[in-house]
Amino acid sequence: MSKFQQLNRYLAEAKPSATYKMIDRVAEKRASGAKIISLSAGEPDFDTPEHVRQSAKDAIDAGFTRYTQVAGLRQLREAIAEKFQKENDLENVTWNHTIVCSGGKQVLYNALAATLNEGDEVIIPAPYWVSYPEMVQLSGATPVIVPCSEKHGFKLTPAQLNEAITPQTRWVILNSPSNPTGAVYSKDELQALADILLKHPHVLILSDDIYEHLIFDGQKFNTIAQVEPRLIDRTLTMNGVSKAYAMTGWRIGFATGPQWLLDAMEKLQGQQTSGASSISQYAAMAALSGSQDFVRNTNKVFEKRRDMMVQLLNDTPYLSCLKPEGAFYAFVNCAELIGRTSQSGIKLNTDEDVALALLDEANIAVVQGSAFGLAPYFRIAYALDDESLKAACTAIKDFCVSTRI
Repeated sequence: MSKFQQLNRYLAEAKPSATYKMIDRVAEKRASGAKIISLSAGEPDFDTPEHVRQSAKDAIDAGFTRYTQVAGLRQLREAIAEKFQKENDLENVTWNHTIVCSGGKQVLYNALAATLNEGDEVIIPAPYWVSYPEMVQLSGATPVIVPCSEKHGFKLTPAQLNEAITPQTRWVILNSPSNPTGAVYSKDELQALADILLKHPHVLILSDDIYEHLIFDGQKFNTIAQVEPRLIDRTLTMNGVSKAYAMTGWRIGFATGPQWLLDAMEKLQGQQTSGASSISQYAAMAALSGSQDFVRNTNKVFEKRRDMMVQLLNDTPYLSCLKPEGAFYAFVNCAELIGRTSQSGIKLNTDEDVALALLDEANIAVVQGSAFGLAPYFRIAYALDDESLKAACTAIKDFCVSTRI
């Protein structure tokens, strides 16, 4: 490689997102005429609510198209503070204890990039969202992956957390409801983790709550700073409008946390994106402050789809699936497929082989569990209409039945 082609060494070592790699494969196949049912993208299939879209149009017509404060419009930050107060019982959050970024992903990246140095460690329970370890690695630190087994509901146990913490631990990342498993930490489970963290005051907590409103079976959502207020001064609580309000493309994420951390994140953002889109910020205000009927109604739809998908997948030979408690993902155990051969003669040695064979032979796109840190599984995003989901499950079942030893 020529000298001028050399990359930042952390970027050179980073892996591209497995989710987007699969999305690219789907796009290529569709371009060649294949009819693919994609269960790979993690975004709602509903349109953004009409009143939110109208708010954005009104903002454009009113000329609200200029730069905003780096940390976000004060009006939006006030709405965010009110959300944290009312929905999460974080009573002391005011507008200046918040930050707005260009998507939840930027919130996470800014927090890690602003605080990590070489030698630092970040505890990441697996299965994890694919970007967590890469963000840590891009920041020069070391991801410490803690496998969380299916028998424990894919959730981190207090004993695992305690064992993973070292003097070099800077952060632990918690995601509930989880991408990719849909696992939800109960209040008692969070308190048990909090009890461990209280013994280690050097550890920061990053609570990724982006799927907060997608929670099923009448459960109540809890976040760790709410459960254990003594951790508030070292917890970044992240959320956004993308999943609950079908606003993935609007790119608005937000957070609250200790002031020193928010200031550092704002400093970084000021040299990076300068701030989120003004139009998107006005739309986010309408989402947070307007009617919440959309959130309640779509949650019911996702819960119904969850029930259908779990039944169909568990009725499929060689597959099994725990019932997700939230989000819109199913993490499917495909261990019994490993070692078998597909109808076209492909040996299924790994869960990635399974995912690629499903795409090539059944025209179904899923993402292999190993990309999320735990094999042999694959992730299904059931953010599609019922007819498409049923057709996808039929194709998956036919694929499984056609395999041989």
